[in-house]
Amino acid sequence: MIWGLSLTRLMAILEKEVIQMRRDRITLAMMLGVPLMQLILFGFAINNDPKQLPAALVTTSQDHFTRAMVSALEITGYYRFDHIVSSAREAEILMENGTVSFVVTIPSDFATRMLRGDRPQILIEADATDPSVASGAVSTLSTVAAQALIRELGVESQARQAQRSQLEVVVHRRYNPEGITQYNIVPGLLGVILQMTMVMMTSMALTREVERGTMENLLAMPATPLEIMLGKILPYLGVGAFQVGLVLVAARVLFDIPFVGGLGLLMFGVFIFVLSLVFLGYTISTLSRTQMQAMQLAFFVFLPSLLLSGFMFPFRGMPVWAQMLGELLPLTHFLRVIRAVMLKGADYNAVSTPLMALILFAVLYAAIALLRFRNTLD
Repeated sequence: MIWGLSLTRLMAILEKEVIQMRRDRITLAMMLGVPLMQLILFGFAINNDPKQLPAALVTTSQDHFTRAMVSALEITGYYRFDHIVSSAREAEILMENGTVSFVVTIPSDFATRMLRGDRPQILIEADATDPSVASGAVSTLSTVAAQALIRELGVESQARQAQRSQLEVVVHRRYNPEGITQYNIVPGLLGVILQMTMVMMTSMALTREVERGTMENLLAMPATPLEIMLGKILPYLGVGAFQVGLVLVAARVLFDIPFVGGLGLLMFGVFIFVLSLVFLGYTISTLSRTQMQAMQLAFFVFLPSLLLSGFMFPFRGMPVWAQMLGELLPLTHFLRVIRAVMLKGADYNAVSTPLMALILFAVLYAAIALLRFRNTLD
């Protein structure tokens, strides 16, 4: 014994704590997994200067000036021309549903007007719902276009002088021409707030009953697992509806966010998203023994949703493996729906894919939650 400190008793207490920590596997996994997840996501997946952004090319000509312009844009690393279309309407649909971030339009008489010195134009349309995505790519346009045509014209001294008076790059920042950050952040906040509160509250639905000792009374009731599950989650749907109304009113009154889409379509998307969240939270509650474990699991789901959904960082700027993980998160698809409907005025056809993904998440989480709860009853 040293200064009243017994090494034997100390070692006994340490052993007891190690055993307790080993038994609480969820807490141990959170302590080890969350720092590792943060390191990987922030180190590899996050990129504020996205490259290889999907773009559509609108042109009916294949002259060497057009090819040189497209090649120069691709060499910058910002543009990836996945779609070659012949009409502006086709390109409009691709941008509206979020398939492409840019539409580059090169007129059919581009080469002729270039050689005649008639000041030809090329049009670059950028999806500016997320201003950070468009800023880097747009800033390189004039320089890249000038250099490309200088090389094609061949005579350096004459080409440089001709370039100043001939080529005009017209840039249209669609849906958010002023590049206001709130237009991108505030609609996304609705999804983040719902994700945080709905999953957190419903994840403690069953564990609260267990900790308070009222689970036996609940199981003794003549109610089916489906009835118990619905009785637990329906009140939270009401809370979610209040949050949705509060955020939408604040978005319009405080931040003057435009709302150009259909309210009914938006409410349908919100309802499916909230439904998937409460089922996810209920599934977490069937996996947890205590409310602390439920909160830890809810946070473990919330963190990648926040980082990989496209809310904080451009989704297209992440590596492919991070985008694949992001596609497995309901928040990713909800952000596409709400931004497309509110800022772009998208119709059902434009957002049908993310809506179907949300419906699939809701059905999947409901089935898992019901199956897990039946096992709990057994």
